[in-house]
Amino acid sequence: MMGTDRMAELLIGQTLGFDGNPMTEGIGVARHSARGGVLVEAGRIAAVGEADALVRAYPAARVTDYGARLISAGFIDAHAHYPQTAIIASWGKRLIDWLNAYTFPEEMRLADPAYAAEIAARYFDLVLANGTTTVCSFCTIHPESVEAFFAEARRRGLRAYAGKTCMDRDTAPAGLRDSAQGAYDDSRRLLQKWHGLDRLSYVITPRFSPTSTPGQLAALGALWAENPTCLMQTHLSEQTDEIAWVKSLYPEARDYLDTYEAHGLLGAGGLYGHAIHLEPREIDRLREVGASLIHCPTSNCFIGSGLFDMDGLSRGGQRIGLATDTGGGSSFSMLRTMAAAYEVAQLRHRALHPAELWWLATQGSARALRAEDRIGNLAPGMEADLVVIDLASTPAIAQAAARADDLWQALFPTIMMGDDRAVAAVWAGGRPIRPGPARG
Repeated sequence: MMGTDRMAELLIGQTLGFDGNPMTEGIGVARHSARGGVLVEAGRIAAVGEADALVRAYPAARVTDYGARLISAGFIDAHAHYPQTAIIASWGKRLIDWLNAYTFPEEMRLADPAYAAEIAARYFDLVLANGTTTVCSFCTIHPESVEAFFAEARRRGLRAYAGKTCMDRDTAPAGLRDSAQGAYDDSRRLLQKWHGLDRLSYVITPRFSPTSTPGQLAALGALWAENPTCLMQTHLSEQTDEIAWVKSLYPEARDYLDTYEAHGLLGAGGLYGHAIHLEPREIDRLREVGASLIHCPTSNCFIGSGLFDMDGLSRGGQRIGLATDTGGGSSFSMLRTMAAAYEVAQLRHRALHPAELWWLATQGSARALRAEDRIGNLAPGMEADLVVIDLASTPAIAQAAARADDLWQALFPTIMMGDDRAVAAVWAGGRPIRPGPARG
């Protein structure tokens, strides 16, 4: 039944959704219509089908016809650092050098609530312009940075995930250190304020083992046990010298993952960014608990971290999401991130299909966030977070798409060469938040 508070919206164009995971079930699970429709009502997808049938079934709906443009679930960025917005694409060496030269000095600035609010607004402007409707972000140690992120996401009606980054070891600069008790107390207070408010979710957030003492990791593990509906995010095995650093700080640990596992920070709601250089025991344990590995290909290439084993890990049953990792990643665009994922997989002798790449940036990342029942797909009952893609957004893309024999040949040039010019419209929570074509 149509609600009376807001007119139902019928969006018409090409549509793309999924009935399963193409990484493991084949590309036949993709659901494409050349002239499809998405009915949006009260912030959710009410129906998906052929356009003509939906027009007949819902004559009172207000129609927006996007022509040959592609309507998809909005992109989901499963690992980002919004406080690093201003330092994206800064020249650097290895991870630790880059953190000390750029990241930590910039993150200190977000103690200022006004600056944190400025960066949060700029960040959401940038990601929405690139078709990303949900992000999972690290903040800084400052509660003000969390307040700014959630306030801005709430103002825009977005589904968003974030948490206070916790660091209490002297490997982090003095201006970015808290304490085990302070991290617990701040995180608990922020969690109680924001978690479950509107479309917001708090994420317990130790930066990574080298910047936390065992006491802080244990405190955050206790907080997670007390709040099991929260996710937990951190970093894992990004670079080989980072792994050696962890071994020197935690000599009793079996491996990097054990520094989390021993302190209650391994579980089904865990999000482990990068996960490139994994030991066999780590791979087995991550799969056993149903944790999520978050692939950050532009960052891994930009900082020289290594090549994520997408093929082996996906075939091995791992839950995998895709992410920009801005600002270590070099783009706010999930299109560019898909392109980088394709290139990294090619270097590991696996050509990812366009259906697999698109799934990773939508339903795959939603699944990593344990939110696949709410976002990341075109299906009735899902929250209406949508992106509309112009498959001929530049002359180079248009001439390639014009030669296509099917959707995948038409879509692949946009994956490889597309940017914010390809994003024709964005809807969040059933509302248009970027200009689209004139209504019919």
